[in-house]
Amino acid sequence: MTATAATPLPRPTAPQRWLALLLVSLAMFGNYYVYDALNPVIDLLRTQQGFSYGQIGALSTAYNVAALLVLLAGGYVIDRFGTRTAILVFSAICVAAAALTAATPHFETILAGRFLLGLGAEPLIVAATTVLAKWFSGKELGFAFGLNLSVSRLGSASADWSTSFASPLYANWQDPLWLATGVVGVGLAAAALYWMQERRAQGRIDLGEAGETDRLELRRLYAFGRAYWYIVALCVVFYATIFPFRTFAIDYFQQAHGLGREAAGLLSSLLPMAAIVLTPLFGLWADRVGRRALFMVAGTLLMLPLFLMVTYLPPGPLLAIPFTAQSVPATLLLVAVLLGGVFSLIPAVLWPAVAYIVEARRLGSAYALMTFCQQVGWAAVPPVVGLLNDRAAAGPGNPAGYAGGMWFYTALVAVGLVFAWKLWRLESAAGNAAA
Repeated sequence: MTATAATPLPRPTAPQRWLALLLVSLAMFGNYYVYDALNPVIDLLRTQQGFSYGQIGALSTAYNVAALLVLLAGGYVIDRFGTRTAILVFSAICVAAAALTAATPHFETILAGRFLLGLGAEPLIVAATTVLAKWFSGKELGFAFGLNLSVSRLGSASADWSTSFASPLYANWQDPLWLATGVVGVGLAAAALYWMQERRAQGRIDLGEAGETDRLELRRLYAFGRAYWYIVALCVVFYATIFPFRTFAIDYFQQAHGLGREAAGLLSSLLPMAAIVLTPLFGLWADRVGRRALFMVAGTLLMLPLFLMVTYLPPGPLLAIPFTAQSVPATLLLVAVLLGGVFSLIPAVLWPAVAYIVEARRLGSAYALMTFCQQVGWAAVPPVVGLLNDRAAAGPGNPAGYAGGMWFYTALVAVGLVFAWKLWRLESAAGNAAA
């Protein structure tokens, strides 16, 4: 008897694909929102709960430590239990973490909540990426990834905007965090709907097979070349500067420059909003022009003076933020816009550059290692900035006390400039040799 080949299953239809994208993006919106929801209440935690800047820094680091543990574990849970279960479970962990953070005024409990969030949020990002790779292929895949990232960044911006649209909640520190719990709860509902969609589709359409997840192999670190390590170093200092600055930005704009909470939140939101619009455009530009190392040098040079500008330059005249009733000093608006540009430019060329210098079969390991190093740097900086603020007694009565943290950010950018320059020299030498 001759075996008959099984009839191949059809690929997902367009409505099925875009529904999956919508549900996954809503889950990611909640994920990003709940991470950034702590930033607008930093001043309230300090005044109402007596938290120090050092403790605020520790809350940020707790997330990164948990993320490091997840990265070491790799994609085992996702591979073992499947994407639909993984995205639902990790979304539920994020909701539990958000509720734990908002529930009690005790520092240890809030710290545990942020740690739990790191355990759920980082693998949720991995699971969401895996989901998109199952439903999309070819030219649609990059577009789907871009849309998903844009919606995710919109979650970060919305957390900053909550200082305006949810301003009555900011009479205390807990209510905004309960709002964040509700937002990430909507993300959990979207994840549950996705679970139902994939379960219904199983056996009816072709969703492909998940490949083996690359794991971090410390014994093979030597196999990557100098160019890769220059990119990793630049990645570490860039994200260890931008994300900790965003952690403290709203509080800094309030305490050091006298802005109201709404204006400070809108100013901080310019960074993720710029990334939503400009990152794909910078990526297309870099693809067309090449010279990625030169882009990195230019972005780092642009970033170098910004933290000192916001510290020492006169505030300048008040300028209205478009589409709002808020006005901010011209210098702060200029710095926020330029930081948003850098926040868009460097990642747009940094991450794709790895694919040009690392062989395809090792890309997973290369990106895993790069992300691991990024988290280490990101974890180390907030406690240092918090300690500098505490030692200088930074606050509304002593705005100059924030200068130490700004010099520290500037020093990190200077280190990044060294590695960007080294990468440019290496790229130029390789181009000359090829010519």
